[in-house]
Amino acid sequence: MELTNPLFYGGFAFIGFILLELVYSKTHDNDELYEWKDLMASGIMGIGSAIIAPLVKLVFAVVLFKYTYELFNPEIDGVRMNIMGYESFGWAWYVWIICQILDDFSYYWFHRMNHEVRILWAAHIVHHSSDNFNLGTAVRNGWFTVLYKPFFYVWIVAIGFHYEMLVVCMGIEALWQFQLHTKYVPKLGFLEKFLNLHTQHQVHHSRNIEYMDKNHGGYLNIFDRMFGTYKALDESIDIEYGVTKPPNSYNPITILTHEYKDIWKDMKKSKKLKHKLMYIFGPPGWSHDGSTLTIKQIQRQMKAEAKAAKKANKANANLMATADK
Repeated sequence: MELTNPLFYGGFAFIGFILLELVYSKTHDNDELYEWKDLMASGIMGIGSAIIAPLVKLVFAVVLFKYTYELFNPEIDGVRMNIMGYESFGWAWYVWIICQILDDFSYYWFHRMNHEVRILWAAHIVHHSSDNFNLGTAVRNGWFTVLYKPFFYVWIVAIGFHYEMLVVCMGIEALWQFQLHTKYVPKLGFLEKFLNLHTQHQVHHSRNIEYMDKNHGGYLNIFDRMFGTYKALDESIDIEYGVTKPPNSYNPITILTHEYKDIWKDMKKSKKLKHKLMYIFGPPGWSHDGSTLTIKQIQRQMKAEAKAAKKANKANANLMATADK
């Protein structure tokens, strides 16, 4: 069975929807949703990714996925049998659904690790480096994430799902992710219970401390809810998009490499090998001397301060009530 990755047809649709949103924003919205230099930088990132990704995917998706599938699912008397003793999965409709859910599970952990492991964040930060949230930002992809992304998915073919099925599911996931990058879709009621939708992705792209490192899911939010990373949009909070340390440049090379340079600078702050490794593989913001904090540390600090303030306010209220008596 020969299948085509849906992304093969998605490129022209992406351009069309970006132009549509651009025109709509200029005629119906007072906000500057698009900045030309920023859009140009995002476009260059997208074009570069579109050129590099197929070459890398040819190696990984065809060689890695296919080799792994055939290794773990050898053909015996014309039937694919998994090494664990059961027949490999076929092409039934329910197998597609299961594969898509497993793909989303893998995407969740791939995406979450991109935010929690600094060397991976250095590649993924490209996507978050714009201060704008629009469909142009959706194509602002790093060029290095494709080098390690397949390793988060290869287990799916190892347990018996056909590699071509997985590639199609990954393509569907990418198409879903693209359309999430718009402010023009409101909350969608009941669907918000299990789908990762537009307002949730606004939260994900926010640099507001209470929103950071939330909503890593692909098209489902189930795994975010299961693993404690779900956060709904609070419409009373003004969202600021982007990252806390932006590259302050529209130069594609700077956008691609600035975090790697910062890692190198931080590694030189300590002579201990343990510290150097933590600057590479620890969470973004980690420091050996506490000069910078991780998002989790800052969020815990904020919660503690809010709890202390609430306690103090309650104590003051009790004192005033006592004085009135």
